[in-house]
Amino acid sequence: MSTKARIEDYIKDEKLRNTFSQVFDYTTVAAIHELAAKGFIDHLEHIISTGKEAHVYLAFDKAGKKRAVKIYKIETSNFRNLRKYIEGDPRFKNISSDRRDIICLWARKEYKNLEKLADAGVRVPLPYAFNQNVLVMEFIGNDAAAMPLKEDPITDFDFLYEFIIKEVAKMIYHAKLVHGDLSEYNILNFEGKPVIIDCGQAVTTAHPHAMEFFQRDIKNISSYLAKNGLKKSLEEIKQDIKKAR
Repeated sequence: MSTKARIEDYIKDEKLRNTFSQVFDYTTVAAIHELAAKGFIDHLEHIISTGKEAHVYLAFDKAGKKRAVKIYKIETSNFRNLRKYIEGDPRFKNISSDRRDIICLWARKEYKNLEKLADAGVRVPLPYAFNQNVLVMEFIGNDAAAMPLKEDPITDFDFLYEFIIKEVAKMIYHAKLVHGDLSEYNILNFEGKPVIIDCGQAVTTAHPHAMEFFQRDIKNISSYLAKNGLKKSLEEIKQDIKKAR
């Protein structure tokens, strides 16, 4: 490994460093090195969350500010599943069949989606930078990272419903995006207010599967609310989203 891109420079904890080395390759370390050279990352502190496609780390930038660094796995990500959210998106042409290229495109796609959503006023983590399969975002939390509704529910479900309706309306009518995987697993509870995460799969409203993904989102919303005593039909949710546009 080049002395210009050593994982030891960015992860001080030996156990975390060993875990990182088992999952990510030299190219990922080099991508972190380039982001560090621009001041976006100083070091990775610990893992916030793990998933089949990515790990999210608490990091600090050169100014000492907390950041969330999402690193997509190259070898274990289901890149064939990812393609259906990319193909048909007018923003991405001549899509490669190479696994690494697809994963890196996905990181870029999540960055672009977060930009569009934030510009539309949707409460999502602000994106700061990306390089290859590494995405640097706003850290959502205080001393500890905010948890998803599945683990830390917002118990005022009328408030939660109103929030979701307004955010989905802003997504569709202002950002022109459909989240595609909206559920209690990817809405954080930060000081009693929701923050929507995991926006890599979001597609434009012009995408051939946009309506299918929208239907899935509102079914997830309806199901979660019904489990907690707030019954809303799919048609009610659709109408409320239209009213909130």
